[in-house]
Amino acid sequence: MSLHEQTIAPSTRTTQPAFPGARRAQNYIETADIPPLVTAPADDIQARNEAAPVEAVVPIGLVGGDLGRLSTETTAAPARTGWRGRLGRIGMALPPSAVERAAVQLQEQRTEDERIIRQTTWTRAVSILVANPKGGVGKTPTALILGGILAAIRGGSVCVMEVSDDPGALTFRSEGSPRLGIGELARDTDSVRSAGQLAGYTAPQTSFAAVLGTVGIRPQLTADDVTALSALVDDYYAIRIMDSGNQPSSSAFHGAVGSADLLVIPVLNAGDAALEAIALLAKLRTMGGKSARIADRAIIVRSSDGRPESPRVVDRVDQILADAGLTDIHTIPYDPHIAERGEITLDKLHLATRDAFTAAAATAIRTLAGTVR
Repeated sequence: MSLHEQTIAPSTRTTQPAFPGARRAQNYIETADIPPLVTAPADDIQARNEAAPVEAVVPIGLVGGDLGRLSTETTAAPARTGWRGRLGRIGMALPPSAVERAAVQLQEQRTEDERIIRQTTWTRAVSILVANPKGGVGKTPTALILGGILAAIRGGSVCVMEVSDDPGALTFRSEGSPRLGIGELARDTDSVRSAGQLAGYTAPQTSFAAVLGTVGIRPQLTADDVTALSALVDDYYAIRIMDSGNQPSSSAFHGAVGSADLLVIPVLNAGDAALEAIALLAKLRTMGGKSARIADRAIIVRSSDGRPESPRVVDRVDQILADAGLTDIHTIPYDPHIAERGEITLDKLHLATRDAFTAAAATAIRTLAGTVR
């Protein structure tokens, strides 16, 4: 597989929609179509183009040959925006500017990622485990945003569930105030026999994802609990995202690994976060079988929490990940909404953040399509 690492500069906060495919939610989440090249006045686009650096709109998920391929495809069309577009409308067709080409490439890549996410199917429910033994690397935000993006694009049928042995922060970081949660569901698993019953233990999100977290004091989850809960969730949801804890030796974590089809590892640009990720992969590989297989196709989600980052440390993290043979790496730009450490809502994220997570979600779906039957 080719390297999928991209760095996108933070964009300004936007009210344009992330996922136009979820149009049935017109009065609930984002509603209008995305493409600014069609709907915005040319003068406004030109002003934005002149104010924004070209690198701020480099297409997510495109590097090397892919970028060259899309450039060849998109430069054949004449300019549609700015002064070049205005001249074209009076008969003086000119090629698009670098900014316009980058915007078109970004839109094409976004459309393709959404198509993959929306149209891929399996003959059973699939699951993604979000894990890194290092705390504070963004496991819960990653699980929530990945699950939210998948649900928004697919129109629902995604459950984000807590699988940490002790209570985690999943409910706190998600929308809503559910009355019941994972602890109560673990107690009542045998009595839940309908989607309506199961919904009573979840927190519905504006993205159409359902969140199944902790609402109060609960016993530690065991491997048997996670296995039973996963089987129940899989009866009613097509995709299950698991938000794990920090103890890879715990019974609950082993249950989560046993019920996972894909591993997503969040890391920061910090040596300890990267080293803990590599240690997790090594542990899974020594376990052999299914554990080794999900380690071999793991996806890295690399983000920044806003703290100063030393170039030497960033280079060292690059080397650690490369030495581990990890090729599916998605870099998420800093986003103040995530850094607030409160409730996460998709439409409050920067557009660049949503695009980066959409690219990561598309990679996850492609990987599942190639491994799950």
